[in-house]
Amino acid sequence: MKIALIVGINYYEHGNPLFGCVDDAHAVNSVLSRNGDGTVNFDCQIFTGTGPADRVDRSVLKDKVEELFKTKAGTVLFYFAGHGHIESTGGYLLTSDSRRGDEGLSLSDVLVMANNSPAQNKIIILDSCHSGIAGTPPQSDGVANLAEGLTILTASSAEQYATEENGRGVFTTLLVDALHGSAANITGDISPGSVYAHVDQSLGGWEQRPIFKTNVRQFVSLRKISPQIPLSELQQLATLFPHKGFEFQLNPTFEPELKGRDADMPEPIPENTRVFSLLQRLNRLNLVIPVDAPHMWHAAMQGKSCKLTVLGEHYRRLVEKNRI
Repeated sequence: MKIALIVGINYYEHGNPLFGCVDDAHAVNSVLSRNGDGTVNFDCQIFTGTGPADRVDRSVLKDKVEELFKTKAGTVLFYFAGHGHIESTGGYLLTSDSRRGDEGLSLSDVLVMANNSPAQNKIIILDSCHSGIAGTPPQSDGVANLAEGLTILTASSAEQYATEENGRGVFTTLLVDALHGSAANITGDISPGSVYAHVDQSLGGWEQRPIFKTNVRQFVSLRKISPQIPLSELQQLATLFPHKGFEFQLNPTFEPELKGRDADMPEPIPENTRVFSLLQRLNRLNLVIPVDAPHMWHAAMQGKSCKLTVLGEHYRRLVEKNRI
């Protein structure tokens, strides 16, 4: 079971309003609720603060976060978009009724709830100013205190502001793009680490810097989309390349194109051309490369070979160990 609490607050009774947090929350809710093929992913609850009649007060937020992390589930996820505050006593997530910074939900309290959670995987994603302090209690000398299975991804460091652009949070825009597939691996899985890599690479050195903290022993998938290649084809890596360093020998019978052949070259063989078509698809995914030839076509026509890349060898081992 995977459940998510998604919160976006634009309305602040005693402070400056925000404009993109509610839309960001709805975007995250939409992309997390379903996998790419339409199957159910996270069971989401969304709470938004849009105005005086639709607000998220501190008591409500604390109760909902506590309820989330008390749930025994495979994965629980907490997403927050809104104002953040930091002072000597730690960081805070500000709610609609916050009169001052330290009247928000304490990130130290959130950390305690998450660390004590019976859920197998706990994920906290914060698009708020100074959110990078999450997971690092005050007076801890900057050392994070994360229980096993906990991952924290934030929009900015403890010293930085989280910015909005074109009516949306910069961080959440990148987060949603990543979840839609920009951060997917070849098998279609999107992990917190790959999301962080996508966001990190998309922001320059002078912009807000995302923070990633984790203590996990196993792969965690946030969402799944269609794989870049059918798994049945990816599984053939271990058959085509039975061991590390193996080179698959090619010859002109693998190339279906008749143009460019010398008169004495053998004709294409249908079974070989089928295999070669698969090898070319693997080549386009940077899993296979020709040996001593600029392209796969040259390798076949010149009787050379092809081999796995480092990435290809990684997936060959996964197939060999029945992990794909």
